[in-house]
Amino acid sequence: MSEEPRTIAAIATAPGRGAVAVVRVSGPDAFAICERLSGRAPEPGRIAVRTLRRGGATIDRCVVLAFASPCSYTGEDVVEFQCHGGSVTPGRILEACFAEGARLARRGEFTERAFVNGRMDLIEAEGVIELVDAKTVRAADDALSRQGGAASKIYRAIYESVLLLSASLEHALDVDEGELPPDFLASAKESAESAKSKIERALAHAREGHILRDGALVVLAGPPNAGKSSLMNALLGTSRAIVSPVPGTTRDSIEEWLDIGGWPVRLVDTAGLRGTADEIEAEGVRRAGELMAKADVVLALDCEVEGAVRIHSKCDLSREDGALNVSSVTGEGLDGLRAAIVLALSRLAAGFDETAPTPSAREKSLLTEAQSALSAEMDDIVLAANSVRNAADALGRLVGAVYSDDLLDAVFSRFCVGK
Repeated sequence: MSEEPRTIAAIATAPGRGAVAVVRVSGPDAFAICERLSGRAPEPGRIAVRTLRRGGATIDRCVVLAFASPCSYTGEDVVEFQCHGGSVTPGRILEACFAEGARLARRGEFTERAFVNGRMDLIEAEGVIELVDAKTVRAADDALSRQGGAASKIYRAIYESVLLLSASLEHALDVDEGELPPDFLASAKESAESAKSKIERALAHAREGHILRDGALVVLAGPPNAGKSSLMNALLGTSRAIVSPVPGTTRDSIEEWLDIGGWPVRLVDTAGLRGTADEIEAEGVRRAGELMAKADVVLALDCEVEGAVRIHSKCDLSREDGALNVSSVTGEGLDGLRAAIVLALSRLAAGFDETAPTPSAREKSLLTEAQSALSAEMDDIVLAANSVRNAADALGRLVGAVYSDDLLDAVFSRFCVGK
């Protein structure tokens, strides 16, 4: 961090009406602030009920939890006031903490301090925000795995092997080539190839990481009155899209989140595909085409789209061979459609290997940078040393062994205040 550590405080729970709110304080003065507000020093490891006062006026009677450094979330002395919810009481406690010398925490600063103090690495820290943002059980499980260090273990092993190779090559630059083993460069190239293959295996699961974090884009496409809006409503279990027998009712895309077999899905209803003189509808058709081009899965209703899941959406009226017969009226075929979406996503995501890390966009970029460096010219010791050094630098930034204020800002600005 760019400034000297100070005691920070923030409300750690979402704003609004609720039974309980949590005000979190971390830093060298956390225990002293608690003592001045409650009249007694906190006891780490013990739950206490204390009355908080400021200037002789009672603020609240709340539960106090204290965690002594280094055995806390941030690695510093931490106090949490579990007070009554709402907007007034936690706000008053926070103001009292400020009056006693604390300052408002920045976004993600509690987790940033945990990283800086060695309580977690950068991959584990990113798992925290991914768990908060998870929209399905599968996404939450993946975030928990990352937060628990599963991905870090794999990435750090790659980093350490490349770092060792880099040190070996740097040493080779300082000695006479005649003093090196005859197979030195061949052995170095073999080690680089081994690291590169491990990076390639990690990158194979980048699509799954994208889907779990950002949601799979699943687009309903087809001509007007094919039943796209009705099918969207049936999958959502609510009347989200307007259904009408009049062609061209849907002129713009409508998007909703849902969980299909543990996969977070962004389901999008689009304008009916047809030529039209209506300027607004034509724009909707153009946007539908753009969405289809970007989609992870296209559900093609009564039309042919290459690579799409082909659907006949009114099987209560008629059936069609070679298509998935679905009825939004009776619900027939909906489970089969969900299974088809899951199958399509699992193929895109390289299967269900839960032991493999699922790189985030940041991790994918750095892994690709390292992979490219290790793919460079390795037939000369100087060139090899430079390439492996660049790969080690990228992997060091990946795991947080090498970092800057800009990198920390980019990672922790995604967090909310209080986390």
